[in-house]
Amino acid sequence: MTDFEFWEEELKTIWEQLGTVSDDDFINNIKVHTGKVPDHHSNAIADFERACAYDSTGFEEKAEPLYRAALESGLTGLRRRRARIQLASTLRNNGKFHESIAILREEKENYSDELDDAVNAFLALSLSSLNNDKEALSLVLQSLSAHLPRYNKSVYNYSKELIK
Repeated sequence: MTDFEFWEEELKTIWEQLGTVSDDDFINNIKVHTGKVPDHHSNAIADFERACAYDSTGFEEKAEPLYRAALESGLTGLRRRRARIQLASTLRNNGKFHESIAILREEKENYSDELDDAVNAFLALSLSSLNNDKEALSLVLQSLSAHLPRYNKSVYNYSKELIK
C-alpha cells in the first residue's frame, strides 16, 4: 500500500465518524489529517476535503471558498467532479442559483461518469429554486428512467415533452 492509499484509508475512517462525534471534532480531525496529504496535489485535495467537512456539517459559507481554492489549485479526477457538484449545491444553499446552474450545465455538457444522475439532481434543485419546475422535473425523470425495470422509454420520452 502506498503512502497515499494509506492516507485515503485513514480519511475514510474519519469520514465514517461523521455524526458520531461533534461537528467541531469532526472538522478538526479532517483539518489535521489533510495537513498530511502525501501527494503532489496536496493543497487541492486538502482544500476539497476541508470544504466537504464544512459542507457536511452545515457550514456552507466556509465550504464555498475552499471548493473554489481546490478547483483553482488543480483538483483532478473524481474529486474535481465532486467538487464542482458540491460547489454548485453550496452555491444554491447560499442563494447563488444562477452560478450553480451554470456550473452544473457545464458539467452536464462536458463530462459523463457515474455522477451524472447527481448532476441532474442538483441541477433540478437549482432550477426549482428559480421556479423552473418543468425543466427540473424533466431532469429528474430522465435520470429515473434509466433505473426503471419497465417503462424506461416512455418515462424518458415524457420527460422530454415537458420542456418542448
